[in-house]
Amino acid sequence: MTNVFLRATSRLRRWFVVGLGVKRWLLVMLIGLAMLGLGIGYVLVQLYRNADLPDIFYYLTLQFLPRLLRAVLFGGLGIAAFAIGFARFNATLLDVARGNDRQPLIDKLWRQRIGAQGPRVVAIGGGHGLSTLLRGLKPHTANITAIVTVADDGGSSGRLRREYGVLPPGDFRMCIAALADDESLVTQLFQYRFGDATQTGSPGGLSGHSFGNLFIAAMAGLTGSFETAVLESSRVVASQGRILPSTLSDVTLCAEYARSPDAMREGPARGESAIGRQGAQIDRVWLEPNNPPAFPDAVRAILDADIVTIGPGSLFTSVLPNVLVSGISDALRRTTAPVVYICNVGTEPGETEGFSVDDHVAVIERHIGRGIVDYVVAQSQLPAGHDAAGKPALVPPPTSTRAGSAAILAADVADDASPDRHDARKLGEIVTGIIRGNKVAPDATTHIHRAI
Repeated sequence: MTNVFLRATSRLRRWFVVGLGVKRWLLVMLIGLAMLGLGIGYVLVQLYRNADLPDIFYYLTLQFLPRLLRAVLFGGLGIAAFAIGFARFNATLLDVARGNDRQPLIDKLWRQRIGAQGPRVVAIGGGHGLSTLLRGLKPHTANITAIVTVADDGGSSGRLRREYGVLPPGDFRMCIAALADDESLVTQLFQYRFGDATQTGSPGGLSGHSFGNLFIAAMAGLTGSFETAVLESSRVVASQGRILPSTLSDVTLCAEYARSPDAMREGPARGESAIGRQGAQIDRVWLEPNNPPAFPDAVRAILDADIVTIGPGSLFTSVLPNVLVSGISDALRRTTAPVVYICNVGTEPGETEGFSVDDHVAVIERHIGRGIVDYVVAQSQLPAGHDAAGKPALVPPPTSTRAGSAAILAADVADDASPDRHDARKLGEIVTGIIRGNKVAPDATTHIHRAI
C-alpha cells in the first residue's frame, strides 16, 4: 500500500516538472475558456437588462443568493464539468491511440520530454549490482546505456548458451526488468522462474529456467540477432535506455590463483561459474579467445557519455569480463567523461574475501592499467553490529582520499535493511551528483557530498 502511494505521489509530482510541454497549453486552454465565458457573460448581462425574462430565470440564476456566493457556485460547477469532460474526452482518445499499452501517460511524457534531455550515462557491469544501479538511475534520465558481460555460463543462462548457442541472456533480462515499469505484469512475467522439477513433480525441461531468458533466446532465434532480440524484448516491457553486450563473441572467462597448490595442479579455472569455487585467492582473469572485438555501439556509447560507471557487481566475474574486452578498455581511456568505479559494500566469498577499497582498485588497474578510473564511490561507514556472528562481511570504509590513481568519494550508499547491498536511490543520486559537479578536483570529496 505504501509503495502504491509513493508511486502515485511521484507521478503527480512529474506533472509539475518544468519542460514537460503540458502545463503551458493547459494554461492557454483555461485562458481561452475564461475569455469565452466573459463574452457569454456580456451577452447574458445585455439580455438581462433589456429583455423581459420569465420568472423562472430568477431561480435558475440563483438571484436570491449573494453575488459572491453565486460566483463561487457557478465557478466551481464549471471547473468540475470542464475537468470531468476533459478527462473523459482524453481517456477515450488515448484508449484508441495507446491500444494495449497500459503504461501511465505521465511516465511516457516524462520519458519523451524530460528523460530524453537527461545526462548520457553508461553503466558497465552485470548481475544484481548493475540492475540495482539502473533502478537508481531511471528516475533521473532516460539516456541510460547498460553494457553487460557475456561470460556467464551458469544456471539458466549457461544451459541456453550451451544448448542453443545464444549469448547468456540472464544479465540482460535483469537489466530489462530494472529499466522497465515495475508495476507491469509483463515485467513480473519476465522475471518468473520455473520451479525445480524435484519439488513440483513436473518434467524437468523448464526446471530452473527464467521465462525472460527463454523469451530472449526465442527472440534471438526469430530475429537472427541477439542485440535485436534484447531491443525487442525491452520494448515488450516498455524498458527505457539501451542494453548492449560488451562483445558478441562467445567468450570463456578463465582465472588463475595466487595461492592453493591444489588449484595450481588442476590448472586455471575455466568458466565463470567455476571461478569462485576453488577456495583460493584469484590472481588474474582473462578471456578466451583472446582480444574479442568490442560491440561497436558499446564503444560509441562510452565515447559519447557524460559519465561512465563500472560496477557494482562481482569484481572478477561481472565487472572485469567487460573491461577485459580491449575495445571497451580503449574507449574508457579515450572518453572525456568521468569514469567512476562503484565499489561493492560487501565482500564476496570466493572472489573478494578480505578486500578493501584499495584492493578493488588495485585489481582493476592490474588488469587494464592505471589512469582509467577517475573516481571510486565507497561506503563511508559500517553499520552498528556489523561484526556480529552471522552478519555478512563488509568492505571497510576507506582510510584515505585516493585509491591508486583515483579519488575516493565516500558516501552512505548502502541499503539500510541489507547493509551488504547498495541502495538504488542513493546510487542514482550520487552518480547524478557527480555529473552536476563534473570535473571537480580529485580531492574535492566534500564538493561531491554537497552535490548529492
